[in-house]
Amino acid sequence: MSKAGNKQIKVTLERSIHGQLANIVSSVRGLGLRRRHQTVTVADTPENRGMVRAARHLLSVREA
Repeated sequence: MSKAGNKQIKVTLERSIHGQLANIVSSVRGLGLRRRHQTVTVADTPENRGMVRAARHLLSVREA
């Protein structure tokens, strides 16, 4: 496993997904977030970073 595969990031849904485009909602759901102020820990992969980038205006991200 590569060094990047061991890294984790904590993602928190700060704002509601209500009224957002379908691809943004899908990205937030794909990260495992269901409601506001929920925090999940996900692997720091390019795929997860892409989902975070799609919804960056709704999320806060920090290293775990």
